[in-house]
Amino acid sequence: MDAVARRPAAAGSRPRWWTELPLLALVYVAYSAGRLVARGDAHTATGHGQTILRWEELLRIDPERALNRLFTTTPALGVPADFAYASLHYLVTPAVLIWLWNRRPAHYRTLRTWLMLATLVGLVGFTLLPTAPPRLLEAGSGFADTMAEFSSYGWWGDDASAPRGLGGMTNQFAAMPSLHVGWALWCGVVLWRHGRSRTTRALGVAYPLLIVLVVMGTANHYLLDALAGTAVMGLGLLLTRPALRFADGVRGRLRAGGRLRTDGRLRAGSRLRADARLRADDGLVMGTAPGAPAAGAPGAHANVSGGCQTSAGERFPRQPTRRGRPAVGAAASAAAADDGAATAAR
Repeated sequence: MDAVARRPAAAGSRPRWWTELPLLALVYVAYSAGRLVARGDAHTATGHGQTILRWEELLRIDPERALNRLFTTTPALGVPADFAYASLHYLVTPAVLIWLWNRRPAHYRTLRTWLMLATLVGLVGFTLLPTAPPRLLEAGSGFADTMAEFSSYGWWGDDASAPRGLGGMTNQFAAMPSLHVGWALWCGVVLWRHGRSRTTRALGVAYPLLIVLVVMGTANHYLLDALAGTAVMGLGLLLTRPALRFADGVRGRLRAGGRLRTDGRLRAGSRLRADARLRADDGLVMGTAPGAPAAGAPGAHANVSGGCQTSAGERFPRQPTRRGRPAVGAAASAAAADDGAATAAR
């Protein structure tokens, strides 16, 4: 856990909120839609629930009946438990995510990825193993639907923990694994690992344990469901580092491709400018420069002749002429004139 939690500090800061919110919304929509698509038929789901219950009885790990009987006969326990089951799952987890975003940004990306991957693994479990919770087993199984028993106290209906009239929008056969327990475990680990006060760490220990008691006492999950939810979170944690490495690799390739395209455009522009300069230089060498006097016009000077021999009036292409000093061609003409005058004097 330490190595995984330290990764985002080296990878960079937290993601931008305008990309993070749509991503979380997409995962939650997939979670809700997946639960609806993987409903399964009631007969198969009930059979899976009975099989789980028989395995628990064989292993002598079946505290669900005792807890459910206690919560049903004691409204002081049953009513708060129903409120906790119907609300905390959707309130505490987002609150911990926001807390991470604000207070522990270096760890946010890793822990958010862990939660998302575990949720997707849970959806696979819902699809492959639709399971009826204890409250939906036949009457002789010894379970009572606490949510239906105390529905007059809350907003949930008789058929599910969803608001009244919206029971058809939830999958009641998504008991295995228990993501109520999985998400609570994630919150507990985050609060324990990254909370600095004793109160925060105590909440990190108490919250998952409370949710385990609530989901069994309200007859919404078996103990094996809770253990499966824990295993799902463990698998999500194992997948977190490879997933982050893969995402970083894809992001790096995309950035490298963008840089290559940008560099290609810059190089193409540089070549065009270089070609333009070469054409301008060729114009100076092969002919007259733009704006220069035409050949034979007053003040025009011919370029160096083809035989590379200079004569009076010729100049080298683009040869600088300093102010106050005669050009090379003019100096040669003056020297020739002096020689002619000296010869005549003799």
